[in-house]
Formats: sequence, C-alpha cells, structure tokens
Amino acid sequence: MKKYKVVVYAISKNEEKFVNRWVDSMKEADEIYVLDTGSTDNTVKLLKKRKVNVTKKVIDPFRFDIARNESLALVPKDTDICVCTDLDEVFTKGWRDKLESIWNKDTTRVSYNYNWYIENEIPKVNFYIEKIHSRDDYTWIHPVHEVLSYIGSKNEVKVTSETITLNHYPDTTKSRASYLPLLELSVKEDPTDDRNMHYLGREYMYYDRWNESIDTLIKHLKLPSAVWKDERCASMRFIARDYLELDRIDEARMWLNKAIKEAPYLRDPYVEMALLEYREKNYELVKKYCFEALKITTHQKTYINEIFSWDHTLYDLLSICYFYQNNVDKALYYIDKALEISPNNDRLKANKQIFIEYKNSL
Repeated sequence: MKKYKVVVYAISKNEEKFVNRWVDSMKEADEIYVLDTGSTDNTVKLLKKRKVNVTKKVIDPFRFDIARNESLALVPKDTDICVCTDLDEVFTKGWRDKLESIWNKDTTRVSYNYNWYIENEIPKVNFYIEKIHSRDDYTWIHPVHEVLSYIGSKNEVKVTSETITLNHYPDTTKSRASYLPLLELSVKEDPTDDRNMHYLGREYMYYDRWNESIDTLIKHLKLPSAVWKDERCASMRFIARDYLELDRIDEARMWLNKAIKEAPYLRDPYVEMALLEYREKNYELVKKYCFEALKITTHQKTYINEIFSWDHTLYDLLSICYFYQNNVDKALYYIDKALEISPNNDRLKANKQIFIEYKNSL
C-alpha cells in the first residue's frame, strides 16, 4: 500500500525516440500527465498507447515557464507529490519507494541526484536538482532555464535524497535556437536575476558574440545577488574565453587569475589556464596548472563543472608537454594515464604510438 499519491508531469515536443524508455522509468508513479506543445512526429500517439494522459496545446509565443505551469495544471488536485521530468530523462529503478521513505506531510520539495552528462555510462557532471514538489506550493518562473518558485502559505520544507537519481540522455540534434531570445526576455523582465544574467552571457559566448558576452558577464559579477563563487568563477572563465577569441591574451590570463582566486577549490580555472598556456606554448606553465588542478580530487556537486576538468585532458596535456621537452618516459606515463580514462580515443592512441616510435629511434 503506497502512502502518497505520486504523479509525474512533463512537457513534450517531437520526443518519439524517448517515449517508451521514459514511460518505463516513470511508471512507478500512480499517474503520468504530459502537455504536448506541438509535436509533428508520433510522440502523442506513442504516449497514448502507453496509457499516458496527454493534452495538446501550442504555447505561442513559447515560454518554458508557461508550458511547465500548463502541464502542472493537468496534475490532479489530490496529488501529494508532483514529479517534473523531461522525456530525455530516466530515473534509476526504485525511485518511488525512496521518495516515499523521506517524504512526510510537511515536506514541500526534494533535492536529488541529477547526472546531466554521462559518457560511457559514467556520470561526468552531477549535481542536485529540485523538481519534485508538493501540489499547490509552487509555480514555474522565467521564460527559459525555468525554476520553481515557492508560493505556499507555510514555511518551505526541503529534504535531500542521496539515493534518488535522475539520468539525462539528451537529443544532441535538437536546436537550442530559442534559448537566446528567451534569455534576453528573461533578463529584460528581471535584470536583477543573477542566474539568468550569467546564462545570457554564456549564451552570447556560444553564439560567438564575444563583446556582448563580456559586457553581460561583467554585469552578472556586479549584481549584489551574484555571491555564489562557483558561478562567479564560471563568468570569469567565460570572459577569459571571449578575450581569447578576440586574441587578447593578457586580458584572458588576467580573468583566469581572477577565476582561480575566486574559487581555488575548483579544477576548472586551473585547467582553462593550462589550456591557455598550451596555446601559447608555455609548457612549464601548462605543467604547473595541470598539477595544481590534479591536487583537487573532490568533484564539486554543481552544474558548473566542466567535463574537460575530469576527463583525460590534464594527462593529455602533460604527456604532450613532456614530449616536447624530450622527456619521452614521462610522456608515455601520462598518455597511459589519459588512456586509462579514455581507452577508445583514437588521437590519444596515435600520440602514444608517436611517443613509442620516437623513443625507439633514440
């Protein structure tokens, strides 16, 4: 006998490739509701075939917060626990029992593990998300990178689960073209929101709009609410990337030094500095920053983490530096360390062969 009524809700658009896997994962819930915002493939048909409650509604102009709130409105009022997911996400089995074991009548929200990026079934970026919540205490806000905002009449009560895990397997072919105008709208609606100012600056960087990215990220850093050091460090790193693209090396180096001082407990600014010095062929400095990064063995539980900080990159850089400095034994040592992490990487394998041939020629 289940203690609570648990309902999953989601939005969808052209997700046919994910439907069966998603429903298999979500069927531990009592009911599943989906708001389809205009699929032209078989998403709706497949969802209905799997007995999912589907409502079709085009949101025009589209905003993620409106779509999320429309999907939440589909959830029955007698629901105890609402679980918001996307169709490219999968819970590990047994999530329902784990959820009920930590939920009580005063709980309003749950934090749980989210593996945002997974490579060869190994999570590379992991952090907490909070999209499990009580029925009437929350609303979604922001046109994009939407978040739940508490509107309840009593105190918000959060609990954290270390055992509930949601895995993300995204469709990398999907366009994110709508993100930039929606982020610009979000910042226009609330220019004091540090989170979306940071996201907007990052988005300009993705679009090669280097100067706009710099200006926006500096605005983020100047906001009184921008106090989270991890995110401030990321803004500084992105400013450095912008300056690198503008071929202004000194400014890039300056901002990476700022990033290191801002969050010296994160690998990311050290790795980016190593990459900068590699570009400049300053191999001793590359080694210095690689070794500083490797001193950090704790992977912070935050979306800010860069994949390249925890993959083969550091060992790859060290191997190349030592090779260029004619220390082939150390080059081989570090290329083997890189291959332990990425054994199927053809470039790493080719580099190792070059190192071996060079050693044999001595």
